[in-house]
Amino acid sequence: MMPAKTVFMFSGQGSQYYQMGKQLFDADPVFRSWMTRLDELACKIAGRRIIDTVYSAPKSAVFDAIAYTHPAIFMVEYALAQCLIARGILPDLTLGSSLGSFAAAAVAGYIDHEDALGAVLEQAASFDTSCARGGMIAIVAEPSLYEEDFLKRHSALAGINFSTHFAVSAAHTDLDTIEAILRQRGITFQRLAVRYAFHSERIDRAEEQFAWFMKSIPLARGTLPLVCCARGAVLGPMTEDYFWQVVRQPIRFREAVASLEEQGAHRYIDVGPSGTLATFVKYALPDNSASSTHATLTPYGQDLNNLARLAGDAHPRKMEQHG
Repeated sequence: MMPAKTVFMFSGQGSQYYQMGKQLFDADPVFRSWMTRLDELACKIAGRRIIDTVYSAPKSAVFDAIAYTHPAIFMVEYALAQCLIARGILPDLTLGSSLGSFAAAAVAGYIDHEDALGAVLEQAASFDTSCARGGMIAIVAEPSLYEEDFLKRHSALAGINFSTHFAVSAAHTDLDTIEAILRQRGITFQRLAVRYAFHSERIDRAEEQFAWFMKSIPLARGTLPLVCCARGAVLGPMTEDYFWQVVRQPIRFREAVASLEEQGAHRYIDVGPSGTLATFVKYALPDNSASSTHATLTPYGQDLNNLARLAGDAHPRKMEQHG
C-alpha cells in the first residue's frame, strides 16, 4: 500500500478570529519569526501593523475588517506552514480554499511569499474601494435547498463543502431575511465574519483594480501540486487571473476532496486558523476511506498540543525535495 500523501489545507475568509495563533506566537520561535517578518512587510506596503490588531481584542469580538483580516489570514497560514515544515511535517501537495489559495500557492512555489502578501493587501483594498457591503451564511442542509426561492432569488451559491453543508453570499440587506426563514424552518446556519459577498457577482467591481495589480506579479510553475477549490481538482498551469477566480467562483471543496480520494489515502492537515477544513474533510470522506484529518490551530486553546501530536507523527523526508 502506498503511504498516505500529506495535504496542507488553507482556509479563507470567515475562518479568522482575534487571538488566532497566539499560543504559537508566544511559544514557537519559527511561527513568531515568520509572523513578525510578514508584519514588517505589511507595514512597509500598506502602513498597517497586522499583529497588533490580531492580538488587540478578545477572541469573542467580531473580526471582519478586510484591511486586517485578509493579510492576517495569509500571515497566520504561511507562518504555520513554515512551523510545520520546520518540524519535518512536509506537504506532498497543498489545497487552497478561497483566500487560502494565496498561502497554498506560496507554499507550493507558484508565487513568492512577499508577492503573495502584497497581492492579498491589494485585493483587500480593491474590495474596500469598489464593493458594496454584503455577507455570507453557512448553512447546515443539503445543497438542494438552494434551489428554493427564498435562497435562489436573494443570494448566490458560494460553495459546497460536503453533502449537508453549503454557503451562500448575499447583499447586506438580504441577510436578515434569509436568516429569518432559515430560523423559522429550524435549519442551522451561521453568518460568517465577512463584510463582502465573496464568490458572487457582488464583488465584480473589484476585479479590474486587482487584475491590473497582478500584471506586475511574477508567477512560477510551482514545486508541489496545488489543489484548486475553484476547480475542484489539481491545478494545471497557473493563469494570471487565478487569484481573482479563487475568490469569485464557487468553492468546490467537496469535489476537491473527492478528486484526491480517487488517487488514494491522504493525510489532510488543516493549516488554517480555525480547523474548519479538517471538519469539512471528515464529513466529505467516503466511509471506506483510509485517509486521516488533523486540525492544528483552533479557537479552543489546544494549538500547542495539536502541533506536538502532529510532530510526533511526522513522516520525515529530505527537506530539499520541498524547495
